Amino acid sequence: MTYSRIIGTGSHLPEKVLTNADLERIVDTNDQWIRERTGIHERRVVGENESTIDLAEGAARNAMSAAGVDKSDIDLIIVATTTPDRVFPSTACLLQQRLDIHGCPAFDVQAVCTGFIYAVGVADSMIRSGAANTALIVGAEAMSRIIDWSDRGTCVLFGDGAGAVVLQASEEPGILTTRLHADGAYEELLYVPYGVSTNPDKIRDGEAYVQMRGNEVFRVAVKTLGRIVDETLAETGLEKSDIDWLIPHQANIRIINATARKLDLPLERVVVTVDTHGNTSAASVPMALDVAVRDGRIRQDELLLMEAFGGGFTWGSVLVRY
Repeated sequence: MTYSRIIGTGSHLPEKVLTNADLERIVDTNDQWIRERTGIHERRVVGENESTIDLAEGAARNAMSAAGVDKSDIDLIIVATTTPDRVFPSTACLLQQRLDIHGCPAFDVQAVCTGFIYAVGVADSMIRSGAANTALIVGAEAMSRIIDWSDRGTCVLFGDGAGAVVLQASEEPGILTTRLHADGAYEELLYVPYGVSTNPDKIRDGEAYVQMRGNEVFRVAVKTLGRIVDETLAETGLEKSDIDWLIPHQANIRIINATARKLDLPLERVVVTVDTHGNTSAASVPMALDVAVRDGRIRQDELLLMEAFGGGFTWGSVLVRY
């Protein structure tokens, strides 16, 4: 039987750091409030001449280097992003060009913060079916481009960055299960109100900003992520105690803590990067994974639960033997 395994990880951050102190000079907020409510101390934001594709390329090259694969080995590229450089071509096609890769399938996935989880699920299915052998999966976001910097309820939360993994076919189990869900009934709780086919003048005028009803999002996220934990363990027959590491979407430290309690995991076994990255949407899970792999916390044969929740609403999990 064919499985897919993670054989390399990578990430890339913009150079520009935006601290809570910086935000105090922009909107009516303060460092203590941001830290207590979100856990965020600082975040990175793209510079004037940077974009999502630049971040995606950096993460992709780092992941390919870690995996020891060449461009000729890649036969599938999936990019998860909410902030593509263009309407088309897809960010994946632009990345394919940057990497000088030709001919293989390349496409974007849009599931907002759950995008990377969705992309891994799609790639895992394609590898298991024999449609691909070595896949490059990237989550990349320039969320600062769709933030209203006068809205203190959202501008303190988000950051920019990219993370990537290389998945490869293997006879040894790697990705054990993926669980993917969505419910559009919650669209009004977290959304961007304008798009290219509705109110395009708002896009041109730079008014397409993230809108969020934070308290309601928090309540639904905690319940939903609790259910996905139960669902994932029930499908595999594993116990909470079998999980070595939780790698959650880095949206809010309170949501992360609630999911850790659901798993009875001490925070020492939870990868937390929200303090320095903020919420980087589809990039948050792969960036957190890469940080923990590179600093030596995550080791071979450990069991990892990656999960995310995002606008749509979308939610999902990946259980993986690293």
